[in-house]
Amino acid sequence: MNEKQKVNCAVALGSNLGDCQETLKQAILQLEKVPEITIDAVSSWYETRPIGPSQPNYINGCILLTTNLSPFELLDILLTTETNFGRVRQERWGARTLDLDLILYGDLVLDTPRLKLPHPRMREREFVLVPLAEIASHWIDPITKNSIAQLKNKIDCSGILQKL
Repeated sequence: MNEKQKVNCAVALGSNLGDCQETLKQAILQLEKVPEITIDAVSSWYETRPIGPSQPNYINGCILLTTNLSPFELLDILLTTETNFGRVRQERWGARTLDLDLILYGDLVLDTPRLKLPHPRMREREFVLVPLAEIASHWIDPITKNSIAQLKNKIDCSGILQKL
């Protein structure tokens, strides 16, 4: 039997409805229960300004995980986890109980209607790059060939209100 190779992945987490920190912690615990997922690192939590319509501030962070799931299988687990925590997809950039975004899947570059890797907006989002740089500063973006730390240093991080 040939076991699929394990891949390092980065996932961004966010919440701005309900008990945000508790929701994020419970989401990580739910992901840890998936036999094919190992959580390797969890960033600090950050309070951040929302993008889009008027809404409460977000709590954001990132995790690093290892998995032998395909990118689409992992995406399905992330979407199911969001739904389990009451996520309803209505308006783009609207308030949400839980947002889980697959940011990086090893050094895979993928462009399909369902999934784009690396996440196409990660390079402009301080609420992704600041926590990700904390736990994976040397990870190289397979498209720009810049490290996560270099990407973070290129953007305005004023949307990060505080580290919690």
